[in-house]
Amino acid sequence: MRTRTPIRDTEGESNLFARRVFVAIAIITAVFMLLIGNLYHLQVEEHTELQTRSNDNRIKLLPLAPNRGLIYDRNGVLLAENIPIFSLDVIPEEIDDLDQTIAELQQILTIDDDDLEQFRRNLKGQRRFNNVTLLDNLNEQQVATFATHQHRFPGVSIEARLVRHYPYDDLLTHVVGYVAKINRRDVERLKQDGELANYAASRTIGKLGIEKYYESELHGEVGYQRVEVNNRGRAVRTLSTEAPTPGQDVVLELDIELQKKATEILGDRRGSIILMDAKTGGLLAMASTPSYNANWFVNGISVKRYQSLLRSKDSPLLNRATQGGYPPASTIKPHIGLLGLEEGTITPTSRIWDPGWFEIKGVDRRYRDWLSWGHGWVNINSAIAESCDTFYYDLALKLGVDKISGFMTQFGFGEKTGIDIHEEIPALMPSRGWKRARYNQPWYAGETLSVGIGQSYWTATPMQLIAATAAIANEGEQVIPRLLRGFGNITDLDPAEPGYKRPVVISDNNHWQVIKDAMQDVNMGAKGSARRAFEDAPYSSAGKTGTAQVVNLGEDEEYVAEEIAEQYRDNAMYVGYAPADDPQVVIAVAMENVIGGGGSVAAPAAREMLDSWYQRYQLVTEEGLANADD
Repeated sequence: MRTRTPIRDTEGESNLFARRVFVAIAIITAVFMLLIGNLYHLQVEEHTELQTRSNDNRIKLLPLAPNRGLIYDRNGVLLAENIPIFSLDVIPEEIDDLDQTIAELQQILTIDDDDLEQFRRNLKGQRRFNNVTLLDNLNEQQVATFATHQHRFPGVSIEARLVRHYPYDDLLTHVVGYVAKINRRDVERLKQDGELANYAASRTIGKLGIEKYYESELHGEVGYQRVEVNNRGRAVRTLSTEAPTPGQDVVLELDIELQKKATEILGDRRGSIILMDAKTGGLLAMASTPSYNANWFVNGISVKRYQSLLRSKDSPLLNRATQGGYPPASTIKPHIGLLGLEEGTITPTSRIWDPGWFEIKGVDRRYRDWLSWGHGWVNINSAIAESCDTFYYDLALKLGVDKISGFMTQFGFGEKTGIDIHEEIPALMPSRGWKRARYNQPWYAGETLSVGIGQSYWTATPMQLIAATAAIANEGEQVIPRLLRGFGNITDLDPAEPGYKRPVVISDNNHWQVIKDAMQDVNMGAKGSARRAFEDAPYSSAGKTGTAQVVNLGEDEEYVAEEIAEQYRDNAMYVGYAPADDPQVVIAVAMENVIGGGGSVAAPAAREMLDSWYQRYQLVTEEGLANADD
């Protein structure tokens, strides 16, 4: 009998199902254990780090820009301030058609191509919900016009903020300088200095003058606002605020009234006038003309306007007080005379005969004196007082260029003075070695003669001349010119200490008085080259005139200023100090391409400037003392 084979293996299927269930449960259990382990790792072991990351995603620090410190003159007059301005800002996220909106805005407001180009640049890289400035520095009419149409422009608003403003426009640009928008070079420099984080909310930075030199003090410390943001990065709630620290106020030695006077005296002429405290080096006035309006740069100067400054034949961007390299001409004759006395090459009574010219033995050329018929017998006093070239041709030839160059470097020629602005050049103090290195040529005796009267390759800035003149006034003590009077409030000032360089030491201090007496005779002597300018002055003074040739003349050529092009006319120079017996102030004047010389143009300018100083300071002091005696 056959047995029937069962169709289903119930027991086998049951065992297979049991095995599969076991495996599935094991996998599910393992997965759950893995999830629980990972959850423990995230919630317990990594809690602190992940909590910090979560807060970083939820909480943002928004930087707050500090208010920039103010700049005052010595009497508390505001020279650089912060004023509120209105800007037209756009939030791209809230605008459906940005191009159409801008086109409509152009119909009611004046928006030029430069503003649009800047807006497009600023738009790149910005989040769509951030404000982007379309038009800066709106006037009252523009604000009112937009206000009447604001309902038509969702996502466009007028915002107020503080910006730098210079109330004296172009009067102080070469001194105070200006701030301008931060560029890539500024960012790289701030990175290198580790200061970039402090400028997270700042739009501008000092670019010139005091604004640049004391940038770290004026800028202040950035503040922060802790805000809660949503998943798109938009701020939804302010959690806390750390207020920024304002920058320090800066008080300058400058007197704005004397600065105005110096600029008025220069007028339309190219040049510089500097007035300095003889004891401390504090600069009471430092004018350079022509100048330009510092406010043009604060919100960004147009390409057209900047190009006009660059291309101007008058070079308004040049700070002539510290960057103008002029042949010092006869203003350095007192210094070379001092060297002659120190070396024993001359004595106070040494004399030579001046027929109006000088010759080097073996050289077929006559070097002319400015006075064609000569000064007759001259010594060191009359040579300085009357500015005799022949005397200095002879003295320079005997001294040699190496001694002259070495002695003049002690007075700071050929190097920066150390004034507290960055815009300064060292100019040039030539020497035999310099010429060989520069031109691979020997030094010639005729060039020494030219150096002896402040010509040839020698150039100096007015700031170097005033510092070197102060060294004579102070009998060797050398003050460093400075603009800073101190930090803080004018009534509670943290004063800056005067700076000094190594003094000029000579073997016989009586020689100082010989030179100072000669310089006093320049202004007050019967034949002094500046006697007419200082006639009847209510104070005593000493000085030295100079007339620097811009082009060389042939031996038989005559110089007639009215008949030559302006750029080839002489420069008029003057240096001096007052009072003569107790110097309180030192002055330097340089005027380019004028009709006239140091005695007829620069010296009268110096007299006018010193009169203003005397009336403003010295006269008040003397009257006060007289009243006290009564």
